[in-house]
Amino acid sequence: MKKLTLFVLAIFTCISIHAQDNPLLSPYETPFNVPPFNRIKTEHFLPAFKEAIKQQEVEIDKIINNAAIPTFSNTIEALENSDILLTEVASVFYNMLSANTSKELQEVAQEIAPLLSQHNDNILLNKKLFERIKYVYDRKAELKLSTEKMTLLEETYKRFIRGGAGLAEDKQKRLREINERLSVLSLKFGNNLLAETNNFKLIIENEEDLAGLPPNVISAASEAAQKNGLDGKWLFTLHNPSIIPFLQYSDKRELREKILKAYMNRGNNNNENDNKNIIVEIVNLRIERANILGYKSHADFQLTETMAKTPENVFKLLDQLWIPSIKTAKKEAEELQNLINRENANFKLQPWDWRYYTEKLRKEKYNIDEESLKPYFELNSVKEGVFKLANLLFGLTFKLRTDIPKYNEEVQTYEVLDEDGSHICIYYLDFHPRPNKRGGAWMSNYREQYVYKGKNVNPIICNVFNFTRPTKDAPALLTLDEVETLFHEFGHALHGMLSKCEYKSISGTNVPRDFVELPSQIMENWALEPEVLAFYAKHYQTGELISQELLKKLDESSKFNQGFITTEYLAACYLDMAYHTLTSELYEDVLTFEKNAMDRIGLIPEILPRYRTTYFNHIFNSGYSAGYYSYIWSQVLDADAYEKFKEEGIFNKNTANSFRKNILEKGGTEDAMTLYIKFRGKEPDIKPLLKRKGLE
Repeated sequence: MKKLTLFVLAIFTCISIHAQDNPLLSPYETPFNVPPFNRIKTEHFLPAFKEAIKQQEVEIDKIINNAAIPTFSNTIEALENSDILLTEVASVFYNMLSANTSKELQEVAQEIAPLLSQHNDNILLNKKLFERIKYVYDRKAELKLSTEKMTLLEETYKRFIRGGAGLAEDKQKRLREINERLSVLSLKFGNNLLAETNNFKLIIENEEDLAGLPPNVISAASEAAQKNGLDGKWLFTLHNPSIIPFLQYSDKRELREKILKAYMNRGNNNNENDNKNIIVEIVNLRIERANILGYKSHADFQLTETMAKTPENVFKLLDQLWIPSIKTAKKEAEELQNLINRENANFKLQPWDWRYYTEKLRKEKYNIDEESLKPYFELNSVKEGVFKLANLLFGLTFKLRTDIPKYNEEVQTYEVLDEDGSHICIYYLDFHPRPNKRGGAWMSNYREQYVYKGKNVNPIICNVFNFTRPTKDAPALLTLDEVETLFHEFGHALHGMLSKCEYKSISGTNVPRDFVELPSQIMENWALEPEVLAFYAKHYQTGELISQELLKKLDESSKFNQGFITTEYLAACYLDMAYHTLTSELYEDVLTFEKNAMDRIGLIPEILPRYRTTYFNHIFNSGYSAGYYSYIWSQVLDADAYEKFKEEGIFNKNTANSFRKNILEKGGTEDAMTLYIKFRGKEPDIKPLLKRKGLE
């Protein structure tokens, strides 16, 4: 017996030593308890995940073996707080996987994905645990819970039902298999897309092939080439800051075609990174899972937890917008073709021509183009403008910190303070593309805001972008679209920063998918207000404020190309819904399926859906399946909500305070429409959005 005791003691000693060596399993001992990025290594993640899973399993056992009658406290709250370590480890890992990845991290992700899927299913399909949850849920009317506690109870119960808790054993077994396989497939899709994006390089050797490109674009391409050992050449890639200006300005039509075809065929090159078969399997597994859970389609399953509720409601909104959008887009295509004809160019408008001739037409109609605006949108100036807006609306200040560990040397770190000087959060900003960063822009967090043992846990928020880098000749200058992207993602950040909720699973941005874009998209409305432009739109060389003449041109051109912008977006929404309203197995090749879906809505050949199937990361790897429509649903909300600011003053403190109290602080603690009406005083109207887009 004594030998056994010593043996067990030795094991626990080893575990303790191991935990001390692993910064993810030890107290962080960093300012504001941020992750110790300077100490975290790839090899720490797998042991940390395994230990965190083990710790949650212990907590679950305590809940189900509790001899006391199930209560909200000993069951629902106990479950909510059972995964604190696992949530923290996962937050660090998956943020790193997106923003600072490596082959080694991707390999760890492939190993972790099935472990997490199994662990999640072990919880959701735990019969004894569900019995305790159901016991509390069935007596909810007697409990006199606060609104937030009642929401947590209802959401917990629904999560278990939607996770298969009420299914027969054979169906639960199949559900486990599906969940595990899907977790691996989605990771594979994302890794393939990143590889495809990084693999293509358009190398220009002859200076005449740079015709039409602005000097700053040429300079950036030259520096990119030098970094890749291509001195004396110019390098263009499929990252937005490189491909978009190339499509807008390059006079070389054959090169525009080459780079756009490379972009639109990502994941469709019949190589080791091909996504076509992965997509078919994902779609079919989602259909099967929905059917097992009692739903006709994956969309029916997903949408019950949104404001839209049903596929029919989604299609109703899309159709309302599609008819005026495609009509406007056809007129725009005619204008562009007329411009081509006037130049005596003997060809029909193609997708690789649209942005090029749009810039020419914009210049002709309004004497304005992206390049004339960029000198006024220097990145740091725009950032400071966003910070000043947040100060005017919500009283926030942003204090640059250089003493806080960060995951990449390029990251900027701020402490965010409230109006009374109290600490709100730590905020990371990561601006520029890297080969180890996925494309796009996003907000995430390394820690949710919540209350634990009576103490508020402050969040750690990040915004990640892929903006044009500074060059030796100029600082980072943003396009108008990039300016709006910064405002947009900052709105998401505010939603996470200003959360004042008790429970992490319903705090911050943990809201319905078609409501989460409201805080981000409403921020875009301020970006081009003259009073806000005065904060940041200053010429990077002269300091001169953007002129009234340019502002007038901006206003006059605000509805320009909206047919294209709205149509390409809506086409992607319809494509998402086409896959996810399927009620029987997909046998068709995905390219044929995509073509048929686009033909059904009447998409014109000059326009591609914003995301084609094989690189539609939102729906196959980022949680927006049957949910890409959310951006336009939320645009209805944000256009209507901003009318209130316009009526009462765009810096009105009372209006801003109401938005903060009723939207930003509330997370998912109440029904989304209820929260919206508390702020707006009525349900949203689509008319402000149609007016804003010029689609009345």
